[in-house]
Amino acid sequence: MKIIVDEGKCQNHGLCAISAPDHFELDAEGKLTYRETFGEEDLDAVEDAVDSCPLQAIVADRDAA
Repeated sequence: MKIIVDEGKCQNHGLCAISAPDHFELDAEGKLTYRETFGEEDLDAVEDAVDSCPLQAIVADRDAA
């Protein structure tokens, strides 16, 4: 499964990093970094991050390898 972030929409609010810190973080400059892939065991945390984004800039693609 794959995390897709629309970097044109993302404004680095960091709510995703609070919801799923194993997958998202803000670097030293305040820019979002993230792990692109995740497993079934992390689906709930990633979905929480998707739901937390106020700009709907994150998608969890369950069909991507």
